[in-house]
Amino acid sequence: MNTNSMNPADHTKTSGVSANPNQAKPALQAEEWKRSNPDITVFLPEEDAYTGDNEHFLVFESPQGDWLALWTQSSVEGHGDNHLVLARSKDQHAWSTPSYVAGARRGERGGQASWGFPVVSQQGRIYVFYTKDIGVYDFDSQTTGAMGCIYSDDDGHTWITGSDIPMERNRFDHPDPKVPRNWIVWQKPIRDSRGRWMVGYTQWSSREVYDFPKDGWYSKDSRALFMRFDNIDEGPDPEQLIITWLPIAEEGKQSEGLEVPLPGKPEVSVAQEPSIVLLPDDRLFCVMRTYTGYIWYAISQDDGASWSSPSILRYEDDGEPIRQPIASCPIFPLRDGRYVLVFHNNDGHLGEYGPQHALYNRRPAYLSTGRYMKEAHQPIWFTAPKQFLDTDGLTIGPKGTNEIATYPSLTEFQGKTVLWYPDRKYYLLGKYITEDGLEA
Repeated sequence: MNTNSMNPADHTKTSGVSANPNQAKPALQAEEWKRSNPDITVFLPEEDAYTGDNEHFLVFESPQGDWLALWTQSSVEGHGDNHLVLARSKDQHAWSTPSYVAGARRGERGGQASWGFPVVSQQGRIYVFYTKDIGVYDFDSQTTGAMGCIYSDDDGHTWITGSDIPMERNRFDHPDPKVPRNWIVWQKPIRDSRGRWMVGYTQWSSREVYDFPKDGWYSKDSRALFMRFDNIDEGPDPEQLIITWLPIAEEGKQSEGLEVPLPGKPEVSVAQEPSIVLLPDDRLFCVMRTYTGYIWYAISQDDGASWSSPSILRYEDDGEPIRQPIASCPIFPLRDGRYVLVFHNNDGHLGEYGPQHALYNRRPAYLSTGRYMKEAHQPIWFTAPKQFLDTDGLTIGPKGTNEIATYPSLTEFQGKTVLWYPDRKYYLLGKYITEDGLEA
C-alpha cells in the first residue's frame, strides 16, 4: 500500500445514482437559504468556491460569555483543502465574518484540519482538537490523521498551535505506528458523572485490517469509541494532557468499542458518530448511526469504561424502532431534564433513493422529545416525531446534496433553545426549538 499518495474520499458519496434533477434554480439561489425558515443566519457563502462546503457546525459559549461557532470548511468535502474557521457573536444573532484558525490555506492541498471540536476548561483556556492531515494516508486524506490541537488563552481571538496528542491504538489500526488512525469526532463533549469532559469518536478500520469494501463507503468496518480528558480543566499545555481511552479493555482482551453488524455481512461492524448524554442516575446513554435503517443505542454504568451490547433504539420499550439512514442522529440534553433527538425518520429509502444515496435521503429533519424513564429497559422514551426542517429535495452547493441538519449543535440562552444546523452542507443557520416543536 502506498501511504504517501493523496487519497481523498467523500464519506457521503453516492453510488449508482445520477445527479439530482431537483437542483435549485440559479436565479433563486440568492434566496435559497430561506427554504428551511431559519431564525438566525451565521454564514451564507458568496460566489467563492473556497468557502462552498460548511459542515460539523458546533456553537459554544466562550469563557468570557461570547458565542463561538466552529466548523469545517472546504471547497468541497473530500477535495483535500479542509480547514477550521470560527465566527463570533455577542447575542447569537449578529455573527462576525468567519476567521481561519487551522488547516489548508487557500489554493493548497494537504495539511488539512478536519472535524474540529472544542473543550472549554475551567481555567479559561479553549482547546480545539481535530483530525490532522500529516500527509500519510490509509483510509482517506480527511479521516486518516493525527490528533491535532490548537488552544487560545484570550477567549478565542488568537490561537496557538500545540503539540499533537498521542492516541491509543488497537488491532483495527494500521500495523505500522507511523500511519495515523482513521477517526473523527464531531460533537461537543459532555461532562461525565464526575464532571470530566468526554466525547465519542468513530474509528474506521485500516485497509490493512479489512479490505476496502466493493459495495461502497457505507459498508466500511467501523465502531464507536470514547475519550475522556482527565486534567483539562486545569488548563495544561497539550503535551501535559491526560486522556483516558474508552472503553477500557478487560484483562487479556483488547478494547474494541461498540459494534453493530452490517446487514448481510455480520463479520463487519458499521457503528459510527456516537452521541452521548448523562442520565439522572449517572449512567451514560449513547446513540449511533448505523447501516441497518435504525438508530442503535448502548448504556454505560461506569462513565464509559464498559458498555452494554448495542440495541435498536425504540420510541419506548417494545415500541416501534426509530428509523434513520446512515446519517448523524444526535441527542441533546435540555436544562429541564428532557432530551431532544434530531434524526431523519426514514430507513434510507426515500422516494427513488436507497440507503446508499446519502446525498438525497438525509431529509427532512425531525425532532423527538425524550424523557428519562427510571424503571424502563430503554431509559429514555421518545415522543412521536415532528418534522422540523426540510429542503424540499432541492440541491445546492458544491456537493449537490439536499440533506439538512447533519452535524448540528444545540444551545440554550436567555430562555431560547436553538438548533444550529448546516443546510445542505452549505448554509449555516439557526432555528428556535419551541415547546410546540418539542411535544407531539
